[in-house]
Amino acid sequence: MPPGGNPYLQGFLMEKSSYSYFTWAFIVTVVGLALGAWVGWNFTGTISGTLSIFFICVVLAVLEISLSFDNAIVNANKLKEMTPVWQQRFLTWGILIAVFGMRIVFPLLIVVIAANVGPWAAIQLAIAEPEEYSRIMGEAHLSIAAFGGTFLMMVALTYFFDEHKDIHWVHAIESRVSKFAAIKGVEIAFVLILMLIFASFLDETESATFILSAIYGLVTFLAVDVLGNVLDQQQAALEGAAKGGFGAFLYLEVLDASFSFDGVIGAFALTNNLFIIAIGLGIGAMYVRSMTIMLVEKGTLAQYRYLEHGAFYAILILSVIMYAQSLTHIPEVITGLGGAGLIGLSLWSSIRYNRKHGVEDSDVTPAPHAH
Repeated sequence: MPPGGNPYLQGFLMEKSSYSYFTWAFIVTVVGLALGAWVGWNFTGTISGTLSIFFICVVLAVLEISLSFDNAIVNANKLKEMTPVWQQRFLTWGILIAVFGMRIVFPLLIVVIAANVGPWAAIQLAIAEPEEYSRIMGEAHLSIAAFGGTFLMMVALTYFFDEHKDIHWVHAIESRVSKFAAIKGVEIAFVLILMLIFASFLDETESATFILSAIYGLVTFLAVDVLGNVLDQQQAALEGAAKGGFGAFLYLEVLDASFSFDGVIGAFALTNNLFIIAIGLGIGAMYVRSMTIMLVEKGTLAQYRYLEHGAFYAILILSVIMYAQSLTHIPEVITGLGGAGLIGLSLWSSIRYNRKHGVEDSDVTPAPHAH
């Protein structure tokens, strides 16, 4: 036990060995910010303009981290069940997909579909007419919010509607919810009802768009869930070990995509420049990946028993906020602070539980390293 202070909080936040997990994130931060300054100078040609764009890159990175900390916890929950090989693939291939796929290709794809132009034309639009590019992205926000909100809502509800779940943070609610898990499709019914309620506040055209996009989100979740189970069962049969492989990898990538929707759309409130958005959010994505593997290897989820609960509550609230954004604009700072507050509260509750029951850090066995 570390001398002085709170041993649990020190173990979680201040342990020097934790810095090693963020080595690549620090390197990407330096390179990314230098690249951001270079982009700023090339676009503005002034020191003040360069500093402004540099600052936007920093803010975007912080925004991504604050919005995605719950993503890191949920990723760790799934990643700890995967083999070291697939853990490593998620941290290498996955970061390429997260940064280049969701932060660059995804915004371009939206413009390609919405404006009915080719990929090269979309890139030229992003460079030459950033305001028009941002406007097209804004028009696609309703569909993105419905799709991403539905997917994330299913992720959260599947966690709570679990009849085998025996650890409850908010016992009065969670114990009752888990009893309903025996009812087949109860979480799907909940999502459909909420979907119809929000759609009823929209006009006819927007309502149809919202419902269709939300249904696509629901179908995507179910398809990924089924496909992931089938693929991992096949792998388990071949390898003789029921550990997550490609199916779990696929699930995590779609989950990452859903989390990034909010950050990508929110980034356009700060800048219309696609390259600045990619740099800022890309830096943040590296920290999320680093936090994920640290949580797995240090056994933090097992040590702080309510941390997962806080993350899934944050996801549930984020999904409802994404639905609500179809009706009104909600600042990203509220989303980020709300999620961080819930996770902080769940960490505090876990520390109190450990104190009360005399749980020590040494009582938890860390997961095998993926490096």
